[in-house]
Amino acid sequence: MTGFPVDPALVRPLVATANPAITPRMRETAEQFEASFLSQMLKPMFEGLKTDGPFGGGDAEATWRSFMIDAMAKQTVKAGGVGLADTVVAQMLKMQEAQELTR
Repeated sequence: MTGFPVDPALVRPLVATANPAITPRMRETAEQFEASFLSQMLKPMFEGLKTDGPFGGGDAEATWRSFMIDAMAKQTVKAGGVGLADTVVAQMLKMQEAQELTR
């Protein structure tokens, strides 16, 4: 079975990475923000899960669950995220431009 053809324009990032005003630090900060946001959005998914049972991790699973959720969020961002980092970078650029105009 073959998959559906995907237009490459749909998977291209919204913010051009060739923009010299976008520093690696800006991008990293935006991705950290997106990971933090995703982590907060994922937490409610795991709140009602029981950790007992034959394949449950017991108290240790409950203790380390927040670390797993954070890792899932970071991996999601690393795989392309949901586009929030691109929006944050765009807003950072707007803020920089506004600062330069007021100087």
